[in-house]
Amino acid sequence: MIIYSRNRRLRTNAAIRALVQETVLTTNDFVMPIFVMEGQNRQEPIASMPGIFRRTVDLTVKECQELFSLGVKAVNLYMKVSEDLKDNTGKESWNDNGLMQTTIKAIKDAVPGMVIMPDVALDPYSMYGHDGIITKGKVDNDATNEALTKMSVSLAKAGADVIAPSDMMDGRVAVIRTGLEENGFTDVAILSYAAKYASSFYGPFRSALDSAPKENEDIPKDKKTYQMDFHNSREAIDEVLKDVDEGADIIMIKPGMPYLDIVAKVRQTIDLPIAVFNVSGEYAMLKAAAQNGWLDNDKAIIESLTCIKRAGADMIFTYAAKEAAILLNQ
Repeated sequence: MIIYSRNRRLRTNAAIRALVQETVLTTNDFVMPIFVMEGQNRQEPIASMPGIFRRTVDLTVKECQELFSLGVKAVNLYMKVSEDLKDNTGKESWNDNGLMQTTIKAIKDAVPGMVIMPDVALDPYSMYGHDGIITKGKVDNDATNEALTKMSVSLAKAGADVIAPSDMMDGRVAVIRTGLEENGFTDVAILSYAAKYASSFYGPFRSALDSAPKENEDIPKDKKTYQMDFHNSREAIDEVLKDVDEGADIIMIKPGMPYLDIVAKVRQTIDLPIAVFNVSGEYAMLKAAAQNGWLDNDKAIIESLTCIKRAGADMIFTYAAKEAAILLNQ
C-alpha cells in the first residue's frame, strides 16, 4: 500500500521542523511581574516561588535594567505595603509620593524604554485584603471604581504606560478611561483583567503580598463575588466584550494554562491584543516538580509558555520571563 500523505516528512530533522513551525516564542512576548517593598538595598526570597524576590526600589531598578538587556521590555508592578498604610479606602494607592509611584519614576529614569504596567487594585492597600472598599460587609462596586480611577490617574502621572486594573469590578474600565481622558492621559493604555477567575492558583502571590481576605472579619471570606466562577466559559466572552466596549486596549485572561480554552475562545471573538497571566501557582507547581526531578525545568518552561501563545496570547505575564529570556537568548 502506498501512503501518499505522510505528516512525518515535515518532522524529519530540526531544520525542516523549524521551517514549518507555527508558533514562535520570543522575549517580546513577556511581561515580568515584580514585587516591590520599602527600604534600601534589600531583597527577600518568596519561598513558594523559587527565584522570585521582593526587592526595594533601588534593586528593582537594577533588575529592570537586566531584564531590558535580556529583551524583556515590560514589567507588571506590585507593592508590599506596610500595615500602617492600609485602611478601607485604599487612599495610599493614589498617594503621588507612594511606593508604587516612586518605583515607576525610578524605573523610567533608569530604563526609559521599559513599558511599565502597574497593577491597579486595592487589595495590597486594604485592611481587609479585598480588591475593593467594604461597605456594610460587602465589596462596594461603585465606590471602588472611584478609588481605582484616582489610583490610575496618579500612576499615569508618575509615568505608567499601561494601567492594568485587576479588580473585576463592573464598569471600571469606562470609569478609569474617563478619568484618564479628563486628566489629559489620552495615550495611557488600559489592560483590563476582563476574564479573571476565582482560582486556587493564586496562593503564592497572595502570600507574597499578604493580600488574601482577612479571617475573623464580617466580610466576604473569598473573592467569588467579583472574580469569575471557574465553571463558566460563556460568561468570559460577555465580560470581555463589555470591557472592549468600555475602551480597553488589551484584554487579560487569568490564570493561564488551566484556562487555555478561554484564551482560544476569546481569540476567535476579538481582534484586540490578548494578555494571559501564567500565575504564581502555575509557576510554583513547575518549580516544585523540577526541583524533585520530575520535570526538565528548562524544557517545561519553554513548552508551557509556547502553549499559552499557541492558544492565542499576544503577551504573557510570567514569573519565568527572565529565565525564559535567558534560555531563548542561548
